[in-house]
Amino acid sequence: MPQTLYQRHLKSELNEALESARVVNFIGPRQVGKTTLVRDMLEHGVFVTLDDDKVLQAFETEAQGQVQLLFDKAAGKPVVIDDVQRSKQIALAIKRIVDTNRQMGQFILTGSSNIFASADVMDSLAGRVQTLRMLPLSSAEIGSSGPCRLLDWAKESGEVKALPECVSVSREETIDRIIRGGFPEIRPLAERPRQRRYREYVDAIVDKDVADVTKIRRPDSMRRLINQLAARTSNELNTVELGEKVRIQRQTVSEYLDILERLSIVYRLPAWTSGEAGRDVRHPKYHLIDTGVAAALRGITANDYTLGKDQTSLGSLFENYILAELLKSLPLQRQEWRLFHWRDRNGPEIDILAENGNLLVGFEMKASSAVSFSDFKNFHSFKNGPGKHWDIIGLVIYTGDQILVFGDKLFALPASIFQSFPAR
Repeated sequence: MPQTLYQRHLKSELNEALESARVVNFIGPRQVGKTTLVRDMLEHGVFVTLDDDKVLQAFETEAQGQVQLLFDKAAGKPVVIDDVQRSKQIALAIKRIVDTNRQMGQFILTGSSNIFASADVMDSLAGRVQTLRMLPLSSAEIGSSGPCRLLDWAKESGEVKALPECVSVSREETIDRIIRGGFPEIRPLAERPRQRRYREYVDAIVDKDVADVTKIRRPDSMRRLINQLAARTSNELNTVELGEKVRIQRQTVSEYLDILERLSIVYRLPAWTSGEAGRDVRHPKYHLIDTGVAAALRGITANDYTLGKDQTSLGSLFENYILAELLKSLPLQRQEWRLFHWRDRNGPEIDILAENGNLLVGFEMKASSAVSFSDFKNFHSFKNGPGKHWDIIGLVIYTGDQILVFGDKLFALPASIFQSFPAR
């Protein structure tokens, strides 16, 4: 089966970065299509991969000479270095070159983690590096529609008439997309090989990508932790309980979570607080970046959610799916947004809060094709409590097919809204 070449929405951001930064740091999980996109965009340039151990050894022995050789060979075209996180020496070598050359787009670095994460290197390269993060395919990219501009809509209009007409996507199709995930080479596969590939993908992360970031003594503990995160996705984590389950200390759990977040395998969603001491629960939620990985690790198939079967686990996967869709849309909005969750000590909670200035857009997820007024009760609690001084739009995302209005700035939107915005 030939692989579909999806049109990635981040392409425009990458083009803009090449025109405004000397170094473009293009990071994201392995196999999401970073190298494919760069090769598709660039007709000329010099490509090298550090996945080749001989090439890596040359860079570790004499990084400055190797980088200079590539730069001279490129003759003004971009130098693309793939799997750049494998080298510990390359960041300072690149810095020495871009310090003396003001040309934009000199280097494109692709990798699973940020080699400029250390404070001393980042500070010395301030204004010279732009970092972009590519995540697995969005529903809009899979459906060949325009980027999701839902947060733009909330900021600029917030009126139902300004929303696009939602494409028709059945509940079964939404579930299938959740289970398949967003990795271009893996999602088209049949169920059994797809789940096997996702499990092998996790093994590759532990064996290669984690080792590039830091040395861990017990890789099997990291694998068990990822399995537990898949089972607990979209939930607040008790690191003590999680450590007991995985048989590692709490401090090690925190260190492992930081590594997985740096590798874009999990996403830490912090708690929103109004500043009223003692009112809000401040534990973050953790989500896997891709629901296909989560489903495979849990052994879940689309058949598990046919009518008449227990739908309990679908709620957390559906919430994870919408969070991932929002994350993929953030770089494409006209303004900057930050994402949080909120839970009051007395029980009410909102799955996701997107914040920009004095505007909060709340997202509650319901993996059902029907919505009622009771599904908005947490928004009322929030508006009358910690959110009373904020401008708030409340959205319930569900698996139905109609845009519905439930009061002032309260809407029910089909999950297909994320693939319904036209291309510009």
